[in-house]
Amino acid sequence: MKHPWSQKAFVALTFGALALAPLMAKADNGGIGFWLPGTMGSLSAVPGQPGMSYTFQYIHLDAVAGGGKVLQNNANIVTGLKAKADVGVFLPTYTFATPVLGGQLTIGAATVPGNIGVDINATLTGPRGNTVSGSAFDNRVTWGDVYYLGTLKWNFGVNNFMTYVFGNIPSGTYNSTRLANLSPGFVGVDTGGGYTYLNPKTGQEFSVVAGLSFSGSNTALDYRNGIDFHADWAASQFIGKSVHAGLVGYFYQQVTGDSGTGARLGDNKGTAIAIGPQIGFFFPAWEGYSGYLNLRGYVDVYAENRPTNSTFMATLSFTPAAPEKPLTPRRLK
Repeated sequence: MKHPWSQKAFVALTFGALALAPLMAKADNGGIGFWLPGTMGSLSAVPGQPGMSYTFQYIHLDAVAGGGKVLQNNANIVTGLKAKADVGVFLPTYTFATPVLGGQLTIGAATVPGNIGVDINATLTGPRGNTVSGSAFDNRVTWGDVYYLGTLKWNFGVNNFMTYVFGNIPSGTYNSTRLANLSPGFVGVDTGGGYTYLNPKTGQEFSVVAGLSFSGSNTALDYRNGIDFHADWAASQFIGKSVHAGLVGYFYQQVTGDSGTGARLGDNKGTAIAIGPQIGFFFPAWEGYSGYLNLRGYVDVYAENRPTNSTFMATLSFTPAAPEKPLTPRRLK
């Protein structure tokens, strides 16, 4: 039996950050892969109501790699990297009423405008092997790629399961000579599955979604990142029917090395572990729709061969409301 909580929030928490996954990605070039850790949140595997849903999201990301950490940014080997991004996303999705393989199918596509700035303290090796020193800064207001996604979800009482696929269609805004890019510069696909435990009686919820990222070659750099594994999790307690709060986190591990003549740091396998708080609010919207606002943040507690990231996500979603149950007339004696 579906609980009203899930029907209001599933799009916001499942799809909210997917469109921002390659926020600063340049394969694992730059230490950041195709998937943005923390993309999946609470209630990710819970089915929702059929119809159109609309999600708006703001993401702020701070990435820092100190002077002792060497990374590759496009064709440059750099140190002392600092990056900030402020990105918006508009994500319409459609959930089908007709079951597919016994589950509920949802598809969507997103557009991603935003501002990104990258600052480095030193470039150790330039594009032609030249040694360059000093600092550099690049800032862009630009558009990312178009991102498509689909999920298939099943409900069995308090247990919910899902599978998903997510990928990008290049927009042409990637520039290999710029430090700052929202487009990754290659075609990528991410796929995986997830589970949500949701107990309406106790108000307890736990979700975990894991997947693998597969990236094509960045032809401008002859650089291809390896396969990345990621697991996003969330746990929350409902306080009444309109508020829930708890913790979120992720684990990210590159499982195969980078390749191509442009991969100057070799395998460059990255690892990241993060944790943070979350809170969500449910509210009535217009006729036939419910609203949901989710605020959550992540701070890396461990990072290897990647910048240390701090991420804030604010998601506002409007989804079809669950139909009200008709009152059962009482029999007159």
